[in-house]
Amino acid sequence: MPQAAAERIDDAMDRLAIAELLQNWVLWRDAGDWERFATVWHDDGRMAATWFRASAAEFIAGCRKGFDAGMVGLHALGGISVDVRGSRAIAQSKMQIVQRGMLDEVEVDVTCLGRFADALDKRDGQWGMVFRQPIYELDRITPVNPAQVPQLDEALLASFPQGYRHLAYLQTRLGFTVHKDLPGTRGPAVDALMESMRQWLDGADASCFDA
Repeated sequence: MPQAAAERIDDAMDRLAIAELLQNWVLWRDAGDWERFATVWHDDGRMAATWFRASAAEFIAGCRKGFDAGMVGLHALGGISVDVRGSRAIAQSKMQIVQRGMLDEVEVDVTCLGRFADALDKRDGQWGMVFRQPIYELDRITPVNPAQVPQLDEALLASFPQGYRHLAYLQTRLGFTVHKDLPGTRGPAVDALMESMRQWLDGADASCFDA
């Protein structure tokens, strides 16, 4: 087989493996399949989210604790874009987060739309996540029973960035401490994240995500 054709096949197989990994993250996390969920990460993987910035192992433990307590948080994926360079890759995938909870005795769903940004590498023939950061673009609160309407604290709501203010509001009411500097559709936070992703693809170590 000509070298160019073999390289195209290898590239396609890498992209397929990464896309499958990203889909497995969503399915295994939401199903509470923690042993398999752990396999999508490398041992030094890290996760950043509204309520969490730490190692993948600690993130899995936090998700499991919430799952066992009956908390409802679901994810769905849309389109996936992958860039591969040797044993390095970065990916973006359209995502939706739905979290259910109580606000002043009113059951609500918060839906947040955005993207997952991922840095990955291939070790011993296996792709795994090194860093994941959601990008929060648009969200809303919907009462489960349309006849009930929660009364929101407008000052608290306005204290969070627009892309995830309703999600942050609910999570704060549920007892989480929410970060207020996370990336959205545009602005310095998402610009810095994309620059870190480019640096990773160019060969930088994972400290490029520490800024």
